[in-house]
Amino acid sequence: MPDNDPSKLVEDGKLAFENKQYDMAANLFQQAAEVYTLGYDLVLAAEAQNNRSVALLKAGKAKEALDAALGTDEVFAGANDMKRQAMAFGNQAAALEVLHREDEAIALYERAAEIFAQAGEGDLRAMVMQSAAALKLKKGKVAESAFKMMGALEAKEKPTILDRILRLLMRIK
Repeated sequence: MPDNDPSKLVEDGKLAFENKQYDMAANLFQQAAEVYTLGYDLVLAAEAQNNRSVALLKAGKAKEALDAALGTDEVFAGANDMKRQAMAFGNQAAALEVLHREDEAIALYERAAEIFAQAGEGDLRAMVMQSAAALKLKKGKVAESAFKMMGALEAKEKPTILDRILRLLMRIK
């Protein structure tokens, strides 16, 4: 078991991630999660596991990434942390997408979007809605994808000029 300061492990994990050392980052986040768990800080342990999930996905280890994020949404829900709960669903969805489990990924992206909306996180909601729309488009669900994309554009708190043009174009019949 690691006996280091978990916040230092997280800091080192983020640095490794920034340097594209994804396996090392995942290992450091795992160690931090273990230390946080031993100290009964399950929320920070879940956050470290989500960071680990992102690093594993970047390292090309989608199954491990999914496993790392599973259940963390429940920890965040129990702590009434809607933003991190939605992020956990988004991380799970991203791993499912890479694993070619598109329908499950779409459902989790949509769940994340609902929670981001409830939490007042419009830009994050837009991001996961765009991911869901892109997946639906890949699956040939063009009309449904267009509606999702329109919703994503509407959800952005600070739309860019391109976003505003796309909204206008999508409204033209």
